[in-house]
Amino acid sequence: MTTFALKEWDTQCQALTSGQSALLIRKGGIMETHEGFEVEHRSFLLYPTFLHQNPAELRPEFTGLLRDDPEPGRIVLPALAEVVAVHKVESLEQALALEPWQALTAGAIERRFHYRNRPWVHALLLRVRPLAAPRRLPETPEMLGCVSWVPLGDVTFEAGPPVLNETVLEERQAALKERLTVGARG
Repeated sequence: MTTFALKEWDTQCQALTSGQSALLIRKGGIMETHEGFEVEHRSFLLYPTFLHQNPAELRPEFTGLLRDDPEPGRIVLPALAEVVAVHKVESLEQALALEPWQALTAGAIERRFHYRNRPWVHALLLRVRPLAAPRRLPETPEMLGCVSWVPLGDVTFEAGPPVLNETVLEERQAALKERLTVGARG
């Protein structure tokens, strides 16, 4: 069975794996299909990437997580992520209201929202389970490029317990729904 990984900035992967965040705002990479990013998998490994990671697009409390690639030529997969909820956010006001819940600045959210003149983003609430031991794989040419989803083949790993308990995730899911509903009403 093929395991998939989602490429995301290393800083965001660290924030998710440590429980500092449970939300990702996604649009997709330059090599995505015409339709853009879609949540193709409900369970996937986090694939930290250092490409295009921009300190100016990170909220100040997350810039301390910035680092150089510790193992160039290899990917170090830190955690399993499971989708708890996904929302296609088609209002900039709603998207910006999510800023405090994740690592990107309002400017970065707005840039992603308008990317390719398609005004929307996906907000993914994730249950993140750190791996018992990070999985290290050689980074092959097939893994490179600005794409979101990377097939890894039949990769074995052992995921530990979630960094945030179910009660916290349920509360965040309810708050996320409320924030998106209030923003939609105006």
